[in-house]
Amino acid sequence: MQNHNAVQVSYIGGNTNLGFTPDENPLPVKKGTFTIWEKPETNIPESKKEKEIDCEKDNEFIDGHHHVTHPTSYADTMLHLFRGNIGSGLLAMGDAFRNGGIIFAPIMTAILGVLCVHAQHLLLNCSEDMQIQTKSTKPPGFAQTVYLVFAHGPPSVRKVAKFMKITVDSFLCITQLGFCCIYIVFIAENLKSICDAYGIKIELSVHMIFVMIPVLLSCMVRNLKYLTPFSTIANIFMACGLAAVLYKATQDLPSVSSRNYIADWHQLPLYFGTAVYSFEGIGLVLPLKNEMRNPALFQKPLGVLNVGMVVVGSIFITVGFLGYLKWGEEVAGSLTLNLDSTEVLSKVVQSLILLAILCTYPLQFYVPVASTWPSIRKRWVTKSPIVMELLYRAFLALITFILAETIPKLGLFISLVGAVSSTALALFFPPLIELVCKGAKPDKIHPFVWMKNLVIMGLGLFVFITGTYQSIAALITAFTT
Repeated sequence: MQNHNAVQVSYIGGNTNLGFTPDENPLPVKKGTFTIWEKPETNIPESKKEKEIDCEKDNEFIDGHHHVTHPTSYADTMLHLFRGNIGSGLLAMGDAFRNGGIIFAPIMTAILGVLCVHAQHLLLNCSEDMQIQTKSTKPPGFAQTVYLVFAHGPPSVRKVAKFMKITVDSFLCITQLGFCCIYIVFIAENLKSICDAYGIKIELSVHMIFVMIPVLLSCMVRNLKYLTPFSTIANIFMACGLAAVLYKATQDLPSVSSRNYIADWHQLPLYFGTAVYSFEGIGLVLPLKNEMRNPALFQKPLGVLNVGMVVVGSIFITVGFLGYLKWGEEVAGSLTLNLDSTEVLSKVVQSLILLAILCTYPLQFYVPVASTWPSIRKRWVTKSPIVMELLYRAFLALITFILAETIPKLGLFISLVGAVSSTALALFFPPLIELVCKGAKPDKIHPFVWMKNLVIMGLGLFVFITGTYQSIAALITAFTT
């Protein structure tokens, strides 16, 4: 009887070799819910074999990626997509439309939505191309896709492959952790509004401390499949709360002519920052697709991505238009803060939506942990990996709390996060890697592809520069006046 040593594992972002070269004739063997490759071996310590077989019993990160031991269905993935895109950004669309204009903002929001979804398709396509070139069993993640595209691209760009991977990883972490910071501010502000209505006057910073208790508990969920109940609950709460907000927003509406058709030029960067922040779910598309039971359903014409984002975009435009039309220049960073806190309906709405955002926090938190923890575990963790991962999750959650306490201006915080990191991920890197990927092939890049991608990248660069400057300037003004 031969002994076997597991040496290659298929995982979300591709596969990883654990000990032999391809010419040693590995054999594919099904282990639980994923495939490992084995080779005949004679002298393998029992402790080593047990350690390698244990990987199929626990859903953990191994060599940088997460095993799909609990694949998600079409419906599960759609719920995750909604929860990843419909959150505080949706309720900030009224503020975005105030900074854009009642006519300009709806048109531009639809264009931005199309561009962002197109960019997500570019990322998914490049990921699949790299999967084929590297002969991986699964497509690589966002940062790894960028690395492989540059590593397999024209010789002149290969030397920057590692730098580009680090850059994307950094932007991903900044974006997703920025979302989490905003969620804490959002929940705390709505909680404060409810408490103030009952005569309980507590500082916003104290409310944030109370919010951190359930946030820390939700961050301990280590598997995306187990976040489905959070998504379901959040969707129900958000749908009910949003319906009530829209009901209030449609009462006694003024005429469209009473609002600015297009805002002043210095406000437009704030609009773009908030709008891109709202649409920026690109950090989730690859993890969501790769954890599906049937990943092919994600990117089809009527797949999860297209269907989900059409619904999301329509909701964004509707909420933004009605919010600005109803409350005008007084519209807040979250429409829930414009509701009359003395009414019972308003309190119920704020409670439902803050609970929905609370349930969304662990989904956004999943990405930076999945991006950073595997490397940390590989380098420094030798004992109790699960305990150390939980401590690391708590550490990251506390960082989001500290940042939220530092910048408790919801609307400006959203614009800043959107301008700084969301634009780079959503509008700059996807068209860039498509150009690099196509540039490595014998056929010349079509002029239309050049023009289209350069326009998208130019827009992303414009929003990045102007949005960051204007957001920081507005924050300085807010803190000094």
